[in-house]
Amino acid sequence: MKILFIHQNFPGQFKFLAPALVQRGHEVRALTMRKVDAPDWRGVQLSTYGAARGSTPGVHPWVSDFETKTIRAEACFRAALRLKQGGYEPDLIMAHPGWGESLFIKDVWPGAKLAIYCEFFYQPQGADVGFDPEFPDNDEGTPLRLRLKNLNHQLHFAMADAGIAPTQWQASVFPQAFREKIAVIHDGIDTVAIAPKPDVRLQSGSGLVLTRENEVVTFVNRNLEPYRGYHIFMRSLPRLLKERPNAHVLIVGGDGVSYGARAPEGKTWKALFASEVHPHIPDADWQRVHFLGNLPYEQFVPLLQLSTVHVYLTYPFVLSWSLLEAMSAGCAIVASDTAPVREVIRHDETGLLVDFFDPEALAVSVAGLLADPLRRERLGRRARECAVAQFDLQSSCLPAQLRWVESLVGGDGVTTAGSASAGQYGDVAPTDPDEPESTS
Repeated sequence: MKILFIHQNFPGQFKFLAPALVQRGHEVRALTMRKVDAPDWRGVQLSTYGAARGSTPGVHPWVSDFETKTIRAEACFRAALRLKQGGYEPDLIMAHPGWGESLFIKDVWPGAKLAIYCEFFYQPQGADVGFDPEFPDNDEGTPLRLRLKNLNHQLHFAMADAGIAPTQWQASVFPQAFREKIAVIHDGIDTVAIAPKPDVRLQSGSGLVLTRENEVVTFVNRNLEPYRGYHIFMRSLPRLLKERPNAHVLIVGGDGVSYGARAPEGKTWKALFASEVHPHIPDADWQRVHFLGNLPYEQFVPLLQLSTVHVYLTYPFVLSWSLLEAMSAGCAIVASDTAPVREVIRHDETGLLVDFFDPEALAVSVAGLLADPLRRERLGRRARECAVAQFDLQSSCLPAQLRWVESLVGGDGVTTAGSASAGQYGDVAPTDPDEPESTS
């Protein structure tokens, strides 16, 4: 088949699937906004596009998001036209529609099948919006804004032949009329590369060397912000550091914002909540809190392998790859009792669940695990077993994705969410390379 991928930051979620399709003999191309150094990536032919204009100053805020997506869609449309004029005709188009690029792609190739990556459909209630009372949204127009924000998805539903979602919860937030076309298959975790390593050592920038003999609590965000529970985690530290005087806390994440509102003018969420809790922590204990910034992947994996207890918190939003990678590394995990997390963390089986809004309960749970090596070993082993059984890249997810892709061309060809595939899990289910914009 001739298969075209569309992703503004390719490969994104397709980093395993696209080259695997090349290996199976398919002709694979990709359209991307990312600057590329070579026209070929692992056998995938790359073509780029760029926006010809910016957003309109002063445009109504409810439609600014759709204007941005339209600008990107036009750029992708014109790049696709150039490919078509050169004689290129794909059989299948695989697109991440979240940024709008694929909006007009069927106008170029109406005969091609279109499959879309279903990452998140925005909800006025029951998901991230209105979840955290500390940051209330008092705008009565928010549901209307979100309806317009979903317009891009709605237009894709009308032309897409199939969809794929990484988790059941993410599939569940899509409208029922399209949900029946969604196959639930995760992108996959390399559980061979991300595995327990008892002799792991990690040296921080300050020269501190840590091994598995140390008590290490890890917390990972792309950016340190409320959507991923940074404020709750920081508020757990005064009690945690007091109860565990030898524990080191390693915090990974940047100063920016990936989701939600920005911090007050001139501040960052990272500094804001660090300043809030620092006065309640003695200076000697604060020396055991290490902000590592954003780590390259070759340092991120050893961090997970080093972790004694890993903490993962999130609003009801897209599930982070980092949680599944922590499970694959055999971490003992304490996580928020929120819907996306419950899909993979079963309390006292594959980890511990705590109320997202209760930093004291979080501190107690983490401290308790640090003091209980047998329980940690059991939870970490079961977490890894779940990761290998449900999310292993080579034995489970990638073969299922390949079967799904190859089923889309020929016959009626649509794999639905009701079919058997990897990712068809019930109560059990990559740092975050390309998650959607927040609803805020």
